[in-house]
Amino acid sequence: MKFTFDRDAMIREISIAQEIISAKQAADIRSNVALYASNNTLTLKATDSKVNFESQIPIQIMEEGSTTIFCDKFMGILTALPEGEIEFNQETDSSSETAINVVIRPVGKKIKFQIKSISAEKFPNFSSADEVPYFDVPAHEFKEMITQTVFAVSDDITRLFMNGVFFEKKEDNLILVATDGKRLSYDSKQVLAGVSDFPSVIIPPKILNIIAKRAPDEGNIAIAVVDKMIFFRFGTYKFGSVLIEGQIPNYERVIPEKQDHNFRVTKSDLNNALKRVALMVDKKAGRLYFNISSGVLKITSQNMEMGNADEEIPCEYDGDNYVIALNYRYVDEPLKVMEAEKITFEFTEEMKPVTMRPEPAGDFFHVIMPMQKE
Repeated sequence: MKFTFDRDAMIREISIAQEIISAKQAADIRSNVALYASNNTLTLKATDSKVNFESQIPIQIMEEGSTTIFCDKFMGILTALPEGEIEFNQETDSSSETAINVVIRPVGKKIKFQIKSISAEKFPNFSSADEVPYFDVPAHEFKEMITQTVFAVSDDITRLFMNGVFFEKKEDNLILVATDGKRLSYDSKQVLAGVSDFPSVIIPPKILNIIAKRAPDEGNIAIAVVDKMIFFRFGTYKFGSVLIEGQIPNYERVIPEKQDHNFRVTKSDLNNALKRVALMVDKKAGRLYFNISSGVLKITSQNMEMGNADEEIPCEYDGDNYVIALNYRYVDEPLKVMEAEKITFEFTEEMKPVTMRPEPAGDFFHVIMPMQKE
């Protein structure tokens, strides 16, 4: 096996493989990226047994073949080499069934790395969805849906059904919902014609974060849901992920049908106030107090060991005074992903759910359960 490739093109692919691979031991085949060279094309594959990745780049082949190489060390070598064409040469070693030497060197330079590899025959097979029906979703819209929901996933391993993002098609809409039991993030987008029905599923956040990071802003993402797998395709990339088993609670029961009051603040005012007041937040409880009165929102934090902080910002509100205790993170995380000049908070009572929306209202919103006041 011998070929040459462009260093920067390979780095782009290997950086994605690194995000997939969770094992970091050279002896573990799942720590390796698999390389298949044929027809002047290099196919790369990586897996952590649950999330799979496949891509292709053009190369110049002198000898076709396949192998696997320790991903992290390969990336380290690539980043240490100068830009330009790199030669990859797998030297046959008849004395070993598993360890084969690979020589990596920049063309025309007196630099050489030699690294052991493992036969591609030992690389795990993973499910392919080449023949199943895909449906197309605008990449920009699907990435926005991920951004507005994935951060609200629970990290409680005893509640697996909350460890992912709920994905369903309802009438003419695609819906993503994430919750940890104390907050809920929801986004819905009207789908294009031709999207076939599929069963509601729970998608692990790892694959969604990769798609949000790697998918382009233009064009479409092709999606397929098959049995216990979900697949994504765009450009030369193919991704697959095992789905989370379980049934998410009826999220629609958590979403308030009607709320009696609302106040509106400028996002920049709220963001700056949160940064300052959060300096005195009790890290364990994370409690903030929103004191709402006509024209003014006062945000207060208390730390029994250190002290307290408060700040007043203008708000559009005219009504009775209310004090609502909210988790700082549950306000800050949605705020970071809401691209709007103004944010509206809707509520009914101090201990009933609060809804955060952009102003004007969009396809998404965030529901927060208040905390007990102390």
